[in-house]
Amino acid sequence: MKDLLKKGVYVETTFNEVTSLTYGTGIHAVVEIGQIVLTPAVIEDMLIITDATYLDGHHYDVMSEQSISFGKAEIEVNNPKHNFAGYNK
Repeated sequence: MKDLLKKGVYVETTFNEVTSLTYGTGIHAVVEIGQIVLTPAVIEDMLIITDATYLDGHHYDVMSEQSISFGKAEIEVNNPKHNFAGYNK
């Protein structure tokens, strides 16, 4: 979340001692993806045989008018699992 604030994806505002987040200029949507599964768990007879493994970090999908570099943390998705309303995958 700190990186999204630093890059202007979210803007923090305070009014009457209440802090809220809004989208920055040119940001249309942010979807919190969370953890991304690398290897699914193996389950047999309702028992976990092998635990799932996950990509490091907590992930977000940002729909923006401008390019935003996330450096080594950036992931380019070739097989999206969701789309934004009105935009094709």
